Amino acid sequence: MTAGMLGQFALALQELGWDANDELSVEIGGVAVTGTATHPDANPKWAKPFGTITYQNDAFIVIKNKSRNPVVPSQPNPELKQKHPYQGETK
Repeated sequence: MTAGMLGQFALALQELGWDANDELSVEIGGVAVTGTATHPDANPKWAKPFGTITYQNDAFIVIKNKSRNPVVPSQPNPELKQKHPYQGETK
């Protein structure tokens, strides 16, 4: 990583108003993970071992600020009214 990249990163954090005390999480997106078990005799070029992570050409980095991400549960819409009576089974 170059000093220029770190400088751009610092400017982006400053623009967002984040500070050094914030808890950050860095994740990589745009990956493919082999999710199926393959036969032991399978050609490794076409059937990568289970759990192999491959980074795609358009992979990206996600930086999450956990300190500024409050969990707010969704609230039901009080104006949403049922249009038809429920006709399901009753027990």
